[in-house]
Amino acid sequence: MAQKRMWLRPAVSGALAGAVNGFFGGGGGMVLVPLLSGWCQLGERRAFATSVAVILPLCVLSAGIYLFRGGLDLMAALPYLLGGLLGGWLGGWLFKGLSMDWLRRGFGLLLLYGGVKSLFAL
Repeated sequence: MAQKRMWLRPAVSGALAGAVNGFFGGGGGMVLVPLLSGWCQLGERRAFATSVAVILPLCVLSAGIYLFRGGLDLMAALPYLLGGLLGGWLGGWLFKGLSMDWLRRGFGLLLLYGGVKSLFAL
């Protein structure tokens, strides 16, 4: 029974991140990082890194659904993908050297920016 419960929090966290990713076309990591570090009790640095590993297949799945339902233009996405690959490489390279205080602040500012932008876009 304890073995089943050990997977419950990570599975629920992943489901919430997947739902957010599917609904909004991204953003599952913004849900997953706080869940992993708080509810699942991973260390913050490990929570950030783990969320990247979880979000990749979620994004591929969401993109596939959007593609097959006609909501994705791959050619329009290509320049963003190229820039995103460069940014992802750079972020991953710098990740180990940044303090958790700066990572936490940057993540908080990103959440705040997205929230304010979404709120006033109504």
